[in-house]
Amino acid sequence: MRVLGVSGSLRRDSHNTALLRVAGELVEERGGEFEVFDGLKEIPPYDEDDDVGSGPMAVARFRRAIADADAVLFATPEYNSSIPGVLKNAVDWASRPKASTPLRNKPVAVIGASTGMFGAVWAQAELRKVLAAAGARVSEVELALGHAHEHLDPAGRLVDPTQEEALRDSVGVLLGELANAEVAA
Repeated sequence: MRVLGVSGSLRRDSHNTALLRVAGELVEERGGEFEVFDGLKEIPPYDEDDDVGSGPMAVARFRRAIADADAVLFATPEYNSSIPGVLKNAVDWASRPKASTPLRNKPVAVIGASTGMFGAVWAQAELRKVLAAAGARVSEVELALGHAHEHLDPAGRLVDPTQEEALRDSVGVLLGELANAEVAA
């Protein structure tokens, strides 16, 4: 069971990337493998003229990482009440070509953190919609870590047991999607 983590934040001390690292530990506790994709910044703006073959190298790497994963966990901040442009752009690249996108039927879940009160709930809803349109199987999870700077310690660990349990539940739902897919196959 391989899970890919994708953070919509490029910031070095990103709360969303920290949240993914904690989620990765939970995946590994259950015997799975977890990797955080680190190449979002290198993905160029989507241009259909450049979308030939496997696309630019950074795009090919992203598509391959999704294809090699059994599931994908996205963590998004919220910029201007929506998805960060760099994350939307990456999903746009991964969604093409429609017939063979690595997102097709891929179990995905979306969580988010922000320093604001609402924990990126609008960005999460937008990202779920975009992922569903791309053909992914979007898990029904909700983890909105508002005031993230108060719920993560300097090492990026969750200090709020309620939020840690919510993250554990979110990871459990995503992994449950994998188990259900295996039973159906």
